[in-house]
Amino acid sequence: PRPPPQQNSHPATNATWGDTTGSSPISSLFEKMWKRLAQIPIKHPLAFGVGISTVKTSASDLLVQTVVEGRQTKDIDWKRNAAFATFGCFYLGGVQYAIYVPIFGRLFPNAASFAAKPIRDKLKDVKGMIALCGQVFLDQFVHHPLMYFPVFYGTRELVMSEKPDLMAAMSTYKTNMKEDLAALWKVWVPSTFINFAFMPMWARVPWVAGTSLIWTCILSAMRGGDVVHKEDMEAPFPTGNTLTLIKESLDDIFASPVDLEKHMSHVCVSGAGPDRIGLTAKLARAVADAGGNVTHSKMIRLGQDFTTLMHVSIEPEKQRALIKSLRDNKDLRPMKIRASSLTRRQTGKYKNSVVGFKIHVVGADKPGMLASIAEKIAENNMSIEDVTTEIRRGKGNRRDFVVTADVITTERMDQEGLDSLVADFEQLKKELNLSVVDIRIHATDATIGGEIGS
Repeated sequence: PRPPPQQNSHPATNATWGDTTGSSPISSLFEKMWKRLAQIPIKHPLAFGVGISTVKTSASDLLVQTVVEGRQTKDIDWKRNAAFATFGCFYLGGVQYAIYVPIFGRLFPNAASFAAKPIRDKLKDVKGMIALCGQVFLDQFVHHPLMYFPVFYGTRELVMSEKPDLMAAMSTYKTNMKEDLAALWKVWVPSTFINFAFMPMWARVPWVAGTSLIWTCILSAMRGGDVVHKEDMEAPFPTGNTLTLIKESLDDIFASPVDLEKHMSHVCVSGAGPDRIGLTAKLARAVADAGGNVTHSKMIRLGQDFTTLMHVSIEPEKQRALIKSLRDNKDLRPMKIRASSLTRRQTGKYKNSVVGFKIHVVGADKPGMLASIAEKIAENNMSIEDVTTEIRRGKGNRRDFVVTADVITTERMDQEGLDSLVADFEQLKKELNLSVVDIRIHATDATIGGEIGS
């Protein structure tokens, strides 16, 4: 008799792609659905690109309206959103598809086959590399300067301005052209090389849409609440202004406190009194008129009183006159202004700060939190330059205590020292049940930098 057929205990291991013999009915159904969905962008590249660009542009505007401008859902300007979505549909989807696929496909017939090659074969294909550079050049140095930016500036003017002036919009573009193109090329030349070198023809427009959305998300996250630059943030591509905004945000993140200037005299100005409009202006003007320069300051209203603490640097020969003018100023008498001389620490044995840290801590409010955090900073031989605390509402309407401290150390810190610092604050996080511990490093005389924390 013929022996019975041998059963494979793992039938799926021998199944080929598409063979659903060993699959369950549900997994087989999902597999078929996925295959059909995966064919949509390939069979309908124009419709897919237009759809992705429309949704992306609408989502980007919603990000700007809600995150940057701080609007509630009921206050969203849907007419404006529809206008930008239309721009995304017809230009970013339709026009860019026409440029990237039919036009470039005819100008560079081997573009699609070059994108499908392995990297090793790409590097050997000299004609393909030249064609790649040609596509990037036409897109970044012809299409964007002569078509995209004029259309975008015009669209933004029509949507964002109460009295649109297209000539003024073109004049603004002419003024910003140098900065806009430089910012564009820093981000989009590398992205475009990747796009044209690796993406199939149908994926070119979706790649642009995805990269553009990531750019908008970064801007919105870093500049949330920045209503001054809301128009700049609507740009799907980097401009001179948006790149400057990113740099400003990074500079603020990695800023490090500085020590007192050696050749100047230094004065501490403090006071508190009944709050009224104009107190800060009068105090700052009095300092400036006496030749002083305000560097570090903290001013806050506590109840009905307005409290100020200010550091002023001034030329040594003008110091006494500054202190006398502040004490004799009639407008400042309700503040009970006190001014005293400051001396630099470690006089005669001064050490430059080597590493600066910005420490940000958030946790449910309870007594002793600031003391514990400050003690941990001191244990690591770091000096607090500035510390700010506040109470705010967190998740679930919880009262959160927030500490932000700028600290420095005069000792070089190697990786072992950093690991020890992180371990100490991780332990503190567990002890105080903190939700956020964030430590950012600014190295002034060392080769470390970046961010640690959780």
